[in-house]
Amino acid sequence: MPNLSPLRSADMSLRREVMRGKERLAATSFILQRSRSSDPINGIWDAADVQWWWRRPRVTDELELPVWLDDQGPVAAVGLSAWGQTWQTDAFVASADISLEEVWNETITAAHNFSAHSLRLITPEKNTTLIDLALASGFLLSDEISGTTWLEIVNRPRVNPVSGFRIIDRSAQTKEAHPMIGRNGELVEQRLKECSLYDPTLDLAIEDSDGKVAGYALFWFDPVTATGMLEPLRVEENYQRRGLATLLIATGLERLAQKGARRVKVGFESESAAHLYFKAGFVQTSVDRLLTWSSHS
Repeated sequence: MPNLSPLRSADMSLRREVMRGKERLAATSFILQRSRSSDPINGIWDAADVQWWWRRPRVTDELELPVWLDDQGPVAAVGLSAWGQTWQTDAFVASADISLEEVWNETITAAHNFSAHSLRLITPEKNTTLIDLALASGFLLSDEISGTTWLEIVNRPRVNPVSGFRIIDRSAQTKEAHPMIGRNGELVEQRLKECSLYDPTLDLAIEDSDGKVAGYALFWFDPVTATGMLEPLRVEENYQRRGLATLLIATGLERLAQKGARRVKVGFESESAAHLYFKAGFVQTSVDRLLTWSSHS
């Protein structure tokens, strides 16, 4: 039986439940859809992000973590996601009816209860409330900076084919091994298919004339928010600087437009990636900061 307890917050009755695995993934996706529906570009994460994180098994998948629900469904959740030995902390909140501080405190409590030794948090630097909460919890602000960009779909670039290469997707290429196996493990396609927003027609690869995969890109479409996302994008080293990344981006954006996306998000961690997205018409909306915590510090 689920562990339910009554909770009063901001004069509204919420209930607190613990969830794990796919149930928690679905609840977190719902919360992020609610957040995105209320603000078209604010916030660093979307439902597609947590579903992308599901692509490989993690030790945090089956942890029982708190989720808060109101009459509409999940409204806040603790997020712990293992990235190697470091666990990412997230306090997902979609309503002012529950405080960010309350969810963050439960996130840190859960991380310590499950004996996490190294934690990280990525957040827009304008989210000073969350940064202050993290600093008060012993996190340190690092020098690592990344960014979030958005594109209004009407401003998408034209698709210009590159001679000697063709785009394929997983709906038409089911017999060959998934191109992301090498970096994400043999279960990547199975895990992606467990995600409600995964669409094989948006799972793109680019092949040369010999049928060798030169790169890939995975686009996500959320019909609830009319939002698209690009994650990941990669062109193999021997094929770089031939316009293949530009072709993958333009093709994916065109397919997202056909599905009804109004805007598309992509994050970046390097100047070269930022330049590529800016060239395609994306506009940076957030400077994102990394905070870290270690039990040894």
